[in-house]
Amino acid sequence: MRKSVSAIAMALAGGMAAASSPAIADFQISGSSGAILQAADITAFDEPWAMTFLPTGTLLVTTKPGKLFHVTQAGEKTEVDGMWDVAYGGQGGLGDVVPHPDYANNGYIYISNAERSGGRSARAVVTRVTLDLSGERPMLTDHTRIWTQEPKVSGRGHYSHRIAFGPDGKLFITSGDRQKQTPAQDFDKSLGKIIRLNDDGSVPDDNPWQDQGALARTFWSIGHRNLLGIDFDSQGRLWTNEMGPRHGDELNLIVKGDNYGWPVVSWGDNYSGIPIPDHDTRPEFNAPEAYWVPSIAPSSLVIYSGELFSEWKGDAFIGGLVSQALIRVDIDGETAQEAERFEWGERVREVEQGPDGALWVLEDRDGGRLLKLTPKQPS
Repeated sequence: MRKSVSAIAMALAGGMAAASSPAIADFQISGSSGAILQAADITAFDEPWAMTFLPTGTLLVTTKPGKLFHVTQAGEKTEVDGMWDVAYGGQGGLGDVVPHPDYANNGYIYISNAERSGGRSARAVVTRVTLDLSGERPMLTDHTRIWTQEPKVSGRGHYSHRIAFGPDGKLFITSGDRQKQTPAQDFDKSLGKIIRLNDDGSVPDDNPWQDQGALARTFWSIGHRNLLGIDFDSQGRLWTNEMGPRHGDELNLIVKGDNYGWPVVSWGDNYSGIPIPDHDTRPEFNAPEAYWVPSIAPSSLVIYSGELFSEWKGDAFIGGLVSQALIRVDIDGETAQEAERFEWGERVREVEQGPDGALWVLEDRDGGRLLKLTPKQPS
């Protein structure tokens, strides 16, 4: 899973979850195929963006303006000290947060954010820090820069900067095209790529492009636009979702060394109305396993592996912004198809699987709620 720690730690977390989670849902959400979810309203934030669970069963939640919170499953939240300034504005700000696979022993967490770098120039960065929970207030220490998006460019969009650890312990980072399009095909720019690094920021020697220059040695795949969801399934396969231009949002099964075609092909068109060739016109590019016209504006992704919704094991859940929905996608081998939408009139910024198998979502924008979703209980 995208933000898992270890099987033992998650089992321990599940025990805590049962003790601290609300017992009665605040409202119900009906799916388009008839399933009903119970939603417990846990707490709310100012522009929440990402969350992750720690082995203790507590959460870390980032907010786009630049605050990090340590949160209990009962909704008690404490701001974490030691955060740094971020480039807040447009799509920029504080981004993703994930624990190291061996967090229980080393205390490392990884945080992404947009960083201003002279005038209107900006870029995404990833920093490794140690989370100290021993004092009265949680504290970040030992800051180490792990990755810097190159080059820095003007604009405030398409940072992507989602983070995941793979089953092999390598760090994967989504790097958006920064709305510049053509760099997604360039080997001398890290824009529009999926990055793969060792946990200390060094470059693995088994990445696919070893002879295209130092920067290209960090690439795992190329030809991407704005990847805002990333997760591994139980088979160790990497999945991402990415926003298309005018429609054409994608769910992709990522293959080492493949080119996903942006901006040469897309199932969407440019916002100007100028058409883009469809994927089936250029078979040399890897086409998405699923795509959406009209747009759902995918914001996040989790491949479900729990027992609470056992019939959905192996399915993808995608947070939708413009679609204002939590979208379930049935994955069968290497094929994928939307199966159901859960709508309650709010933009869904983030979705994550909890230690006990519940689905947790963050609503977008000011007052965005943290919700815990569980199966509807019998009357």
